[in-house]
Amino acid sequence: MSKQSKIKSVCFALLLVPALVFAQADMPPVNDLPNPYATQAGFFKMPAGREWGSSSTVEIDLDGESIWIAERCGGNINACVNNPDVNMIMKFDKDGTMVRSFGAGYIAWPHGIEVDPDGNVWIADARGTDQMQDYDGEPYGHQVHKFSPTGVLLMSIGVKGGGSNGECCYTPNDVLVAPDGSIFIGEGHSSAEGSPNAIYKYDADGNLLMKFGEWGMGDGQFRQPHGLAMDSKGRLFVADRGNDRIQIFDQQGNLLDIWYQFSRNSGVFIDEHDVLYAADSESGSVNPDHGDWLRGIRIGSAITGEVEFLIPDPQPDCRGTCTAEGVVADKHGNIFGAEVGPVGGVKRYVRGVN
Repeated sequence: MSKQSKIKSVCFALLLVPALVFAQADMPPVNDLPNPYATQAGFFKMPAGREWGSSSTVEIDLDGESIWIAERCGGNINACVNNPDVNMIMKFDKDGTMVRSFGAGYIAWPHGIEVDPDGNVWIADARGTDQMQDYDGEPYGHQVHKFSPTGVLLMSIGVKGGGSNGECCYTPNDVLVAPDGSIFIGEGHSSAEGSPNAIYKYDADGNLLMKFGEWGMGDGQFRQPHGLAMDSKGRLFVADRGNDRIQIFDQQGNLLDIWYQFSRNSGVFIDEHDVLYAADSESGSVNPDHGDWLRGIRIGSAITGEVEFLIPDPQPDCRGTCTAEGVVADKHGNIFGAEVGPVGGVKRYVRGVN
């Protein structure tokens, strides 16, 4: 075979290799990246007398500019159960002013949020009253709720107070509604061995279609499927936080790829241009076992897997979730990061502003 023919053969072979170039668990940290974004704290204005608590939930409205946030009633663990009259689901306009709030009494611990193609707001409630001491009221939590844009409860998925024996859900992390109306739920806020960890798929009416995955560290297994996103090809991206990776599936649960280059992700979002925003809230001082990876928001391509930018945590030695856990971007490319604490609230990241 001639040298030219050999080169052609090698190039052709490379085209046939699955896109697993970056899927290496022991790859060096992806830290040396530019940051063209300026951080804006205090952009969202809470009503007088109300302070920010923890939040891992932020989403863009259908208008591409308004922001939905679910905040944990001025605190974090148990705060909403202890303050049942507080509306934790809030809509802010493009200038950061609250225009609407609802949800009081329905949700124990808001964790994941989704706005569907009709503008309805979905919330994953990742805790239940069964996990709270000295609670003697009616059990609730561990469900996924669908609200109208004005706050009318339209649907609840899962067993109130917590599913068991394969029923959804126990500590559901996130919810995603596909363009055809299918509903995907990531279950499992614990990475402890044998804990419930799976993806559920429902039809638009809330009928269970399938369940895939289980606890584990192998391909297609999960340890905290903490965030969900979908690209323009209809591929489901799962932020498998406990395994420091993103797993990519088709909508029938078939594993397509595994990516490590976006780090240990709590939140993941893909915009209409297939830009992928991945929030690492636990590397560094929070999770020193994750090598030398820097905590922050990594931005790249959902198609090629290339990582282009990193917005680092401004407090790299902070013991807590000091940078974004939930992440989203508006139609102008502004990024919003929801923080659990100790700071809490949501920061805005704007490109090209000094």
